[in-house]
Parts: sequence; structure tokens; C-alpha cells
Amino acid sequence: MTYFGETLDEVRIKLGSELDDNENYHINQLVKISTSIKSLAQEISQKEEERRNLRALADINKAVNSSLEINEVLRFAMDTIIRLTGAERAFLMMRNDDKKLEIRVARNWEEESVDASDSAFSRTVIDRVVESREPILTTDAQEDTRFSVQESVISYNLRSILCLPLFVKEELIGVIYADNRIQSGVFTEKERDLLIDFSNQAAIALENARLFEHVRQTLREVTELKILMDNVFSSIASGVITADLQEKILLCNQAAERILGIKKEELVGHSVQKGLPPIAEEIHEYIQDVLSEGRLIIGQETRVSLPLRGNVDLSFNISPLKDEAQNSQGVAIVLDDLTEKKKLEAQRRMFERMVSPKVINKLDPDELKLGGERTVITSLFADIRGFTSFSEGFDPHALVSILNRYLSVVADAILKEEGTIDKFLGDAVMAWFNAPIPQSDHMLRAIRAAIGLREAVEKLRNQFPSEYQLAFGVGIHYGEAVLGLVGTEARLDYTAIGDSVNTAKRIQENSGPNQILISGSAYELVRDQVDGHQIAPILAKGKREPVPVYEVVSLR
Repeated sequence: MTYFGETLDEVRIKLGSELDDNENYHINQLVKISTSIKSLAQEISQKEEERRNLRALADINKAVNSSLEINEVLRFAMDTIIRLTGAERAFLMMRNDDKKLEIRVARNWEEESVDASDSAFSRTVIDRVVESREPILTTDAQEDTRFSVQESVISYNLRSILCLPLFVKEELIGVIYADNRIQSGVFTEKERDLLIDFSNQAAIALENARLFEHVRQTLREVTELKILMDNVFSSIASGVITADLQEKILLCNQAAERILGIKKEELVGHSVQKGLPPIAEEIHEYIQDVLSEGRLIIGQETRVSLPLRGNVDLSFNISPLKDEAQNSQGVAIVLDDLTEKKKLEAQRRMFERMVSPKVINKLDPDELKLGGERTVITSLFADIRGFTSFSEGFDPHALVSILNRYLSVVADAILKEEGTIDKFLGDAVMAWFNAPIPQSDHMLRAIRAAIGLREAVEKLRNQFPSEYQLAFGVGIHYGEAVLGLVGTEARLDYTAIGDSVNTAKRIQENSGPNQILISGSAYELVRDQVDGHQIAPILAKGKREPVPVYEVVSLR
């Protein structure tokens, strides 16, 4: 028979007999001991529950603060909260950028994420917590006069509800909402206090995670921007080199490596004097001007000899690098390789010695294709009379110099009339008119060019001693010819081919010193504009019949 936790009267009734004083005393002592043991057991049980709660809270706090990948940690924390409080569901809501609450984590007692169809909760309770900034605890929302008229509480059959705010530096960032739709009286002040302890740590962890995510997003954006800038920097056709105030090279792009023929490793980290020896002396003074005065250096050109590339023509700009406060941080050097451009310009100048610049400007390179087309042109050939015998008595270098002087004035006379010089044939020149740009007066232009070159040669003759005095003979004819590009993609020749061209050459071969001969058909085109007379027909090679020829004396 046991008497644990029973009163003295209950023990007497159980014994069913009268007890003497001694027995009463001992029984009384036993009952007191039993009561003390029961009270101690209850206290131990309460302390054990508090210890479990504190241990669980410590585990939650440890988990929350152990990782900045907060979502998984919060799911664990909410599962623990449900287990400790006896909640059926628990929601963690956070304010978004629009300051509106949205669910961040939603869990149920089975440690599963709450399905969207099962996520109905009391918006009234949450709104009151946000507005009052105080926790709300109700043991039975159906009977609680604060919520008796609220449709969400009634329609969702909500009973036990516990909701409390989350703060960071006194700013409300969200709420924790837990409920039980089945049992009343699930939550007490003990559960409320437990959640408050958790919420304080959770709010700090959430803010740290938010700050970390913001930093990580910023880092991603900065990284993406750096990659973009690196790609842009690399894709710039101009060479770009930056240097600090001590002229130490900080950056260079691929174009700079290519232009200078120097590897990046040999540039970055070295001084301008050491890293850019080919141009350092040229740009050092400019760099100092930029650093001291902050002015821009634009469009400076230089020719340098590079170890891997030989002679290179460069253009460079130097500008100051400044921070947000407009303090100088160094310089940016922009290099452009002008080598090919200079070469093309030289080639153009050479081409302009053969074709009128006006004609060049009208030509479209994209429309020039291999092959030709038939067109009517006026052909002109001019040749130095007796040059073969003349050349036998002179040094080759002197001979070439004299020849170039004569051919130069001949070319100038042709180009003045916008003729096209096809080629120089030793001591002779071949040119034509009316192509590639149509000229309605092409015959007259050819005759003016012939008279002009005759006069120019006469002036040049007077500048030379008698042994260097030479004379030209000119032949002109017009007719249909094939005009176009002949050759390959690697080597093209823009020329004219046809019987009319050959006839002009044969007429020229029969001309005398300073004599201008034109065919009879050509003369008919300009007879009212020139003074001339017919001479004996010539027997041209390849012709069955003699070719009628006229000598041009002057223009009317």
C-alpha cells in the first residue's frame, strides 16, 4: 500500500483503524516527505523542460549564426520552434523592397514546407502585431473577444495563435507567426518568451544574411562590370596603357601588346622608361606636362624602330587619370598604329601620279572586279625620241634621274586634263581619256594634254645642257577598247586592251621629235577646234590598209 502524495486523513481512511500518537507522527512525517518529493519532481521536470528549451534555443542560435546561407538554417529553426511550442504551423514573414510582408519560410509539424493551398493565416493578427509592434498570444482565437468578429479567424477555424515582431535596430523587418487549428491553449507565456528569445537572434541573423546577400550581389555586379570592362578594354583597336604618378605601368590591353610587339608581363609593373624604351624618350616630356598641368596631348606622331616589327609609325594621345575628387592619379596613353595607313597614303600618292585625283575620288573600290567592259576611249602614247642611243653614253643612275624628270612633266600634263596613266613603258607613257569617268570632250582633252606636255618638255629642255635635251613624239587615236582589271586578286592591273589602243601606239611610233600625230577619225572629231594638216598615211603593223594621219600644230 502506498501513501505517496496523499494527505494524512486519506492515509487514515485507507488504514481503516484508529492510530496512536506515535503512528500518527510517523505517518505525518511520511506524508510531508511524499509531498516534498512530489514538489521536487515537478520542479526537476520543469527545470529539465527549461534546459531542453534552452538547449534547443542554443542549437537554433548556433545554426542561425553559423551560416549566411540562411534559408536552410531558417527551415531547421522553424521546425524546432514547432516542436518546442506544439504549434501546427509556423511562418516567417519578411518585408520586401516595397515594405510589404511576404512569406520567407512556412513549415508544418511534419517538418515539411507548407503547401500554398494550406497557407491561410490570420492577416488581422499580423497587422495588429505590425501596427502595435508587440507580440500577440491567444489560447483560443474562436473565444477571444479581440478576434471574434474577424472573418479569417472564424473561416480558417484558428484557435491557438502566437505572433511576434522581428526588429533590427528598432526597425521592424518581419514577423513570426505560429498557430494550431486543432487545439486550444497550446501556447503560454513560456512559449511566447521562448519565441522572443529566438526572434532577437533570428532578426540579427536575417539582417546579416541580407547584408551579405547585398554585398554578394554588389560583388557579382562589380565582377560582371569588370569582365565587361576587360572585354571592352581588350576589344579596343587602339593600344591603351595606364601609368601612375610615378610613371609605373598599371594596365595595358592586347592592342598595345600587338602594336609594340611587347608582352604584357614586360610592361605591367615596370616604369615607362623600362617598359617602353622605344618610345619612352619621346613621350616622357609629354607625360610630365600632363601630370603637372593636367592638359591633354592629342594626335602626336612619331616613327620608332621596334625589335620585332622594325620601323613603325605611331600616333599617341596622353590624358590625365583622375578620381572622383578630380585629383590626378596618373595618365592614360593611347597608341594607334599608323604604319599601314602611312603606307596606303604613300601608295595613293603614287597612284595619283598615274590617275587624276578627281578620278580616284569617283572610283568605288567595292565595284572594281576582275574582268572588263567595252567602252570608247581616246588613247595617247608619248615616247622619247632616240632614247636608246642617248642612254648608251650615260651612267645608269644619272640616266634614271634625267628620265624621271622628263616623265614627270609628261605625267603632270596628262593628269591636268584628268587623263588616266595606264603605265610607263621604259621611256614611254601610255594614257587614255573618257574612262573610268565619261568625258564628253575626251578627244580634245587628249590633244590639250599632248600640246601641254610638248610645251612642258620644251621648258625642261632649256634647263638642261645640250647633251641632256630630249624630245617626245605623241600618237593619239580613239575607238572601242576593253577596259578593266586584269590579273589576280593578289596583283591587279587596271588597263585598256584593243585594236584602237594598238593603233595609237603605231601612230606614236611614226611620230617625229615634238610631233603630235592623230588618226584621221580622231581629227574629224576636233577639226573645228585645232589647226593641223594631213600627212602621208602610215603603214601600221597588223593593219591591211594604211592609216590616215594628221599632225596637230595648235588649238584654235
